[in-house]
Amino acid sequence: MLINYLIFKLMIIKITCFATCLICLCSFTVVAQNPVSPVQNVAELKEKLAAMSAGVNTIESNFTQEKNLSVLSNKIVSHGQFWFKKSNNIRWEYTHPYRYLIIISNNKIFIKEDQNQKQYDIQSSKMFQEMNKFISGCIQGDILKNEQEFKIGYFEDAKNYFVTLMPKSEATRKMLQEVHIWFSKSDLTVSAVKMLEAGGDYTKIDFINKKINTDIAAEKFSFK
Repeated sequence: MLINYLIFKLMIIKITCFATCLICLCSFTVVAQNPVSPVQNVAELKEKLAAMSAGVNTIESNFTQEKNLSVLSNKIVSHGQFWFKKSNNIRWEYTHPYRYLIIISNNKIFIKEDQNQKQYDIQSSKMFQEMNKFISGCIQGDILKNEQEFKIGYFEDAKNYFVTLMPKSEATRKMLQEVHIWFSKSDLTVSAVKMLEAGGDYTKIDFINKKINTDIAAEKFSFK
């Protein structure tokens, strides 16, 4: 199973990402259209996405996150900033309506919420190893190569490519049903990521004000 229950809850409730799923090459246009047809040449598209990913060394952006919970009548909307620097340096910072910070660097994870701070060694925990693998896979595009654990579909409309990832593990699908990723056809970068949970809840992240391959100070990934 790709993600166990603790990993999933850490990503959805705390990071609510994706990370998640985070997020390779962020082009930042809100995408709401549905795919209209399957991609005819998947191999060619994957080669283009891999080439684009290889050329990206840093990403900086703002994001808006929308969390839909069946137990609440209103969606939870939050905002923040995101930084990425090869190899595997990530800063994911919520700034409104609450402050929450996660930094991944040098095989360590730093989490800060209000005045509470915690630091973890990724190698000391299988949970953190799997979480780091998932986030890094999204950011650097490697997740699209993971056909052993995901059934991957490629679709397109006039403006976007639309990729669906469905976990093959039945146990994982009880928690995470699908991951959706939109790629802009204009530059093959990710414009939105959506994670659908069992029961209909979902988290959608839209990225705005993209900056790629700019200088990002090392201090952004410092745990101080």
